[in-house]
Amino acid sequence: MAGWWRRRPALVLVLVAVLGSTLSAAPTTSAGAGTAPARAVAGDRPAVIGKRVIGHSVRGRPLVAWHLGEVGKPKVLLVSTMHGDEPHTRQILTALRDGRPIHGINLWVLPTYNPDGLARGTRKNARGVDLNRNFPNNWADLDGDYESGPRPGSEPETRAVMRFLRNIRPRWIISFHQPLYGVDTVTKNKRFSRKVARALNLPRKSFTCGGVCHGTMTGWYNNRFRGAALTAEYGAHPSRRRMQVTAPRQVLSIWGASRQR
Repeated sequence: MAGWWRRRPALVLVLVAVLGSTLSAAPTTSAGAGTAPARAVAGDRPAVIGKRVIGHSVRGRPLVAWHLGEVGKPKVLLVSTMHGDEPHTRQILTALRDGRPIHGINLWVLPTYNPDGLARGTRKNARGVDLNRNFPNNWADLDGDYESGPRPGSEPETRAVMRFLRNIRPRWIISFHQPLYGVDTVTKNKRFSRKVARALNLPRKSFTCGGVCHGTMTGWYNNRFRGAALTAEYGAHPSRRRMQVTAPRQVLSIWGASRQR
């Protein structure tokens, strides 16, 4: 068998080609536990260092979180479209995802929390539940526009986000909504609220939900974790430039982060 490669050069070329193809297709190192490798998901999105499907909606649509920035920096989560009829602020998150690489922050973005509601243009999910009244914190049996579901955490979207937050435990969370136009002052970290309002050029407002905010994501997180979560609301019809250009830059400035030039 010694020297067989000299007698079969064509076979050697085939083996080399197959081996090279296999090596080039091997996955790169994951950007984090449960996160898809960056090269496998980034494509034409150089800011992306990982991607995670954190769960699925009632109708089976994936809830996708994107990992941006630098591991080891302050960990931040941005959430949008918890209500399907508030679609504009997700442009902030997709602009961050689809732009140049980000430095100075360990950033996760969840652009579409309620994909079924977005597809139908409705506030609630496919079972008619307001996902921001479904968390197990001051939960109450609400009906009408704020239907809270049959029990706390009854919805698959809620459970998926709860698992995700327990796993990554961000230091800071901003949940984007419309159309109340302001940054919530009813939060555990007043300084953070003031800083976000200044950076986003939004007024500071008290969002009390008419008395008590039952079953909200920010309330649940603030009462169970060390990090601080708050709500930031834009108007009903913010300009595309504000959502895609101005606001993403302002968001990064909150933590002194920047894009690669």
